[in-house]
Amino acid sequence: MRIFGGSTMGDEAMVDAELLRAEVRQKYKEVAVDPHGEFHFHTGRPLTARLGYDQDLVASMPDAAVESFAGVANPFSIASIAAGDSVVDIGSGAGFDSFVAADLVGPQGAVVGIDMTSEMLDKSRNTARQLGLSHVEFREGLGEETPVADGWADVVISNGVFNLCADKRAVFDDVMRVLRPGGRLQLVDIANGNDVPEEAVRDIDLWTA
Repeated sequence: MRIFGGSTMGDEAMVDAELLRAEVRQKYKEVAVDPHGEFHFHTGRPLTARLGYDQDLVASMPDAAVESFAGVANPFSIASIAAGDSVVDIGSGAGFDSFVAADLVGPQGAVVGIDMTSEMLDKSRNTARQLGLSHVEFREGLGEETPVADGWADVVISNGVFNLCADKRAVFDDVMRVLRPGGRLQLVDIANGNDVPEEAVRDIDLWTA
């Protein structure tokens, strides 16, 4: 079965995972450092409105929490997240979705954002300190190997990140590892229902463009 841009689940990844990660890191470093630059995707506050996020909550956030947001949809529209829940955000970027989750779970809950781009992690951690959110933590890691204990999460969220991972099977397997029994994945992403030519799948520039 081919999903999320044509890579194969269960077969050997068709691109070099390390090269792909390097390309993705560079692209999202640019989004962190220069959030108002020219990109081939939408970003920031206008994007949150387009995707249906609570604009009162967005307005209450500082620019640093919102300006580098580059999601593809709203994972919170799938199901409610309850006060006290433990949430993992895979590919948390500058932290926008993690901060939304933090508002929903409240101080009795916990949110762990996972990202592999140091500039995004620096930005999200600084914003969490600015907001005084002691129940939000950002850790360096990969979707395939999240630094989260087995069965810790009530909910795993992700926004436009799985499609940038070479080994989808490993990402989904790790989601199952970190979710508690009865927990759920709230995933929004870009998916392709048609086969993609192998030469296109192997072209890393097309993954990030």
